[in-house]
Amino acid sequence: MLARLARWLVSRRRLVALAWAVLLVAGGWFGGQVFDHLGETSGMRPDAESVRAEDRLERLAEEGPEVFAFVDGRPATDKALTASITEVTDGLRRMRGVAEVDDFYHSAGPWASDDLRSLLIRVELEMDLPTAERERLVADVAARLATVKAPRVVVGGEEVAEREFAEQATRDLTRGEAITLPVLLVVLLVVFGGVIAAAVPLAVAFASIATTLLALLALSAVAPVSEYSVNVVTLLGLGLAVDYSLLLVARFREQRAAGREVAEAITTTMASAGRTVCFSGLTVAVALSGLLLFAEPLFRSMALAGMVVVLLAVLAAVTLVPALLAIAGHRLRPARPRPVEGGAFARVARFVQGRAGMVASVVAVGLVVLALPFAHAELSDAGVESLPRSSASRQLDAALVDRFGRNHADPVVVLVDTRADTRAYVDFLNRVDEIPGVRQVAPRLDMPEGIQLVQVVEVVPEGATKGATALEVVRAIRELDEPFRVQVTGPAAAVVDYRDSVGSRLPLVLLVIGVASFVLLFAMTGSVVVPVKAIVMNLLSLGASLGALVWIFQDGHLAWLLGFEPVGAVDLTIPVLVFVFTFGLSMDYEVFLLARIKETYDEAVGPEQDVGGGVDPARSPASDRAVALGLERTGRVVTAAATLMVVVFGGFALGELLPLKAMGVGMIVAIVLDATVVRLLLVPATMTLLGRWNWWAPAPLRQLHARFSRAGAPAPHGLPAAGSGRNPQRVTRSGS
Repeated sequence: MLARLARWLVSRRRLVALAWAVLLVAGGWFGGQVFDHLGETSGMRPDAESVRAEDRLERLAEEGPEVFAFVDGRPATDKALTASITEVTDGLRRMRGVAEVDDFYHSAGPWASDDLRSLLIRVELEMDLPTAERERLVADVAARLATVKAPRVVVGGEEVAEREFAEQATRDLTRGEAITLPVLLVVLLVVFGGVIAAAVPLAVAFASIATTLLALLALSAVAPVSEYSVNVVTLLGLGLAVDYSLLLVARFREQRAAGREVAEAITTTMASAGRTVCFSGLTVAVALSGLLLFAEPLFRSMALAGMVVVLLAVLAAVTLVPALLAIAGHRLRPARPRPVEGGAFARVARFVQGRAGMVASVVAVGLVVLALPFAHAELSDAGVESLPRSSASRQLDAALVDRFGRNHADPVVVLVDTRADTRAYVDFLNRVDEIPGVRQVAPRLDMPEGIQLVQVVEVVPEGATKGATALEVVRAIRELDEPFRVQVTGPAAAVVDYRDSVGSRLPLVLLVIGVASFVLLFAMTGSVVVPVKAIVMNLLSLGASLGALVWIFQDGHLAWLLGFEPVGAVDLTIPVLVFVFTFGLSMDYEVFLLARIKETYDEAVGPEQDVGGGVDPARSPASDRAVALGLERTGRVVTAAATLMVVVFGGFALGELLPLKAMGVGMIVAIVLDATVVRLLLVPATMTLLGRWNWWAPAPLRQLHARFSRAGAPAPHGLPAAGSGRNPQRVTRSGS
């Protein structure tokens, strides 16, 4: 099918290139509008107890969003400061959509520090404002508060922080792309040694990203698309499009070096490397689809956007690359002849094969040791401490601690459905006060009159707001057996709900991803052993990368080098995304390698050789040679692809937003481990130990694979059929 597609693309190469050029222009012109249609996709599932209780509390207390201003540098008695604050707050009270304004001069409350040199202004907005109107109002209020005439004015709050997170993510993406693209071009020039060969992957990358923006714009009309998903998927699409194009161009140059004309080289490239690209893209898409099984809107948005960009990257690679090669392929320099049997990667493979047991054991133990720090991971959600120090919300948080003495944890808020004058309610308060780790229990007395059947209690825990003690307090309150309904909310309760929700769905996600990956690898190789081994090795490398994530970002090692301040925890979203994304990318490289190993093995023994029961599992010379030659044939391509992907995700690692930095570093560690330790050491060692058993499958599955795969079909034009009598050595030297 891919060979027929290649011939069709060659005959219509200019039309195909023109179609993609139109999509590129349209994506550049209209795709940017997607940023105006991005929704607020919460990391919390809407039916979580903390979310439902928070919504109920806002309705009961009739509280709207809040914006705060910290004013510092002049005493509260300064006449100019008094006049400035009065002028600003009076103007705010007249603004449509503003419900209430509190400040030192007009309201009772803790709006000044003890020395009267720091003041706090609180602006509450009306409830239930439409999203667009609320965002505009928050921006207007923040701008007016910033006009207070004082040496230092810091404006923040939850609404401002959400906007700062989004803006910082956009800045990080822009800066990352500005650094990534020139480096990508340099690496491609080094790999290919020519401008045209290097330009093809970049053209495909730009076309796939532009088309992705158009697709996300269409997707935003029917489903919420997170503002953070655009950051992730554009870089992912860039990396995958370059990887797939790199594989196709490298195989095309091999075919040209073997003496094939341009059209025939494209056809054979698509029938072999094109098939690998399709399997690889499906594997990555399947891994991302696992995020759909989570209940959190953010994960689902990431899944949909990621699957779209992966499939479009595959589509661009298998259609645009052949068209561009048909147009300019005659100008590409064929691959330089290299010793296949005695190449550097083949020598490494044979060195490992001579010590397979020892190498496999040492590497496996080493990866397990690297994963150990994840055992003490503190998983939380990102707060303002994840923003750079220059952010207003983080400065406001620090000012409240430093100048207003708010050095205790934020309270756990409890909604109790009973009257305040009952014995059961008093007993409940006493039991809460006796919970270990509770610092203070304070019923709220500022609730609107008329609310008698619902009591609101603030429980202040010891330690940090989202620390282990606060989380245990939340669980202990929820476990109390009371005759009335009790709901718990607040930051600590949100972390508990988030952890429980992700943890309850994670086994199903892992099962679905594992089974789907197994099926795809079986469809490609016809083996049940190779897919299981590939999944286990990926889990080992991913465990090591997650351990490194905790060791760096929670424990604070290398913080000086990466330019961040550790916060003692890792955002729970990051390990999940790192696992899913890098599982797909690791399988991506696994597919690249296994495809060439399987081709070489089939050339030697035939694709339908019986390796069932009764076969001696001792080392097979054909299998050992296939591993060595497969590693040699893919060595440069996979190394270059991994290098390019490291460059791409380096854009995240250079950012200032801590969750995105952690995601970038985690993915870089996983890719480096997979492309070096796993591919160069663990794969040849384990495949050597298994010998011909690598290709084993039960007879019914072998028959099924032979029926639905191309294994028993005639070889595409230009490719030798297995067992055709052609000299295997000649095939090896041709790079087929």
